[in-house]
Amino acid sequence: MGYRVGILGATGAVGTEMRQLLAERQFPVSELRLLASPRSAGQSLPFGGEMLPVRPVSATELAGLDMVLASAGASVSREWAPIAVAKGAVVIDNSSAFRLREDVPLVVPEVNPEALSQHRGIIANPNCTTILLCVVIYPLHRVQPLQRVVVATYQSASGAGARAMAELLQQTRQFLHNEPLTTEVFPYPLAFNLFPHNSPWNEQGYCQEEMKMLHESRKIMGIPDLRLTASCVRVPVLRAHAEAVNLEFAQPLPVAQARAILQQSPGVALVEDWQKAYFPMPIDASGQDAVLVGRIRQDLSHPCGLELWLCGDQIRKGAALNAVQIAELLVQKGWL
Repeated sequence: MGYRVGILGATGAVGTEMRQLLAERQFPVSELRLLASPRSAGQSLPFGGEMLPVRPVSATELAGLDMVLASAGASVSREWAPIAVAKGAVVIDNSSAFRLREDVPLVVPEVNPEALSQHRGIIANPNCTTILLCVVIYPLHRVQPLQRVVVATYQSASGAGARAMAELLQQTRQFLHNEPLTTEVFPYPLAFNLFPHNSPWNEQGYCQEEMKMLHESRKIMGIPDLRLTASCVRVPVLRAHAEAVNLEFAQPLPVAQARAILQQSPGVALVEDWQKAYFPMPIDASGQDAVLVGRIRQDLSHPCGLELWLCGDQIRKGAALNAVQIAELLVQKGWL
């Protein structure tokens, strides 16, 4: 059986990856509709051996679809997701529009797949840094309950889209040629620089990205009182995020046991060569499905603490792959 699938935001970095993953993973597509804003429509993109037109999103274009993979921003999703659902589609939304609504499942398939059974037409794809974190720490929490998480993220340009990646490349060329650095997507030059994540601040001094990690992790892992604090930073990397994670458990979790758990965990790849000091790097994580984790060690400041380092492809597992995995589960379980 094939499914009629729409990709909303088809010309963006995540939409492009979604289209490629549907083909790579041989998702049963009988019809694919590529949808975007009027200014992005008009081009043609390859799928299944043919070129498909990109059309402006409309109620007519959404009619008759079985599912919509949306990655066009929160305002677009708020406008069009309810219309798609009314037309009979299930929407897997990559924006922040619905993530914290009680009636919308927020899903990482390796962590809480059962939440999908409760959907009412809209399923939320979590924030990229949250997905990468939960894939790694949830298997540990199942063995030894987590009490506190302290995380610092090192976030690539891809998190701000294809234009941000192009801007980083342009600034790098400008820097190397002693030219002024032009900034359009980011507030400051990213080439050979870093700065706190460029999302709105709250009164407590935390940015929106940091608060997403707190609230979304609690919902996904089912730990409503989890203590989590994050510091999110933009770094001059094209396409994979890294995170330095400090975990505090209710009881000690030996390093050897944590390592053994993660070696057996779905969606995780252990990368540790202590002799060569070789641990996960964005250059290795880019293009990979798995979240790479390593440098697992005892926290010297706390007997119940562990430290670890992870890297994951922000466009892939941090966005497009997670959405496609959700679509695959809906088909497998008959939850469409």
